[in-house]
Amino acid sequence: MTTPIILSFEKMLAAGKDNALLRFSLGNEYLKAGDPANAAHHLKQAVVQDPKYSAAWKLLGRALVESGHPAAALAAYRDGIAVAEAKGDKQAAKEMTVFAHRIEKQLSATDEG
Repeated sequence: MTTPIILSFEKMLAAGKDNALLRFSLGNEYLKAGDPANAAHHLKQAVVQDPKYSAAWKLLGRALVESGHPAAALAAYRDGIAVAEAKGDKQAAKEMTVFAHRIEKQLSATDEG
C-alpha cells in the first residue's frame, strides 16, 4: 500500500535528495503500511549511508523479521547493538539485545525441530 507520505518521500528520493534520514523515514512508513520488504530495502540504504544510525539498525531488524528473514534480522540487530553501544545509546542497545535473543531462541528451536 502506498500512502501520500510515501509518495512524497519517493518524490524527494527521485529528485536526488537521497540521505540516511529520508531512507529511514521511507522505511518507517513502508513498515507502517505493511510492506516490510520495501522497508528493509530503504533501511539497508540508510545504514549504508550512515553506519552509525542505531535507530535505522533497529528498524531494519524489525523489517527483516517481518519480511521473513530472521537470520538477516539477527545480523542487523548484532551490528546495531555494536553501533548503539559505541555511541552510548543504551536504550537502543538494550532493545535490540532483547529482539536478538528472541530470534536466537526461534532459530535454535527451528534447528532442534
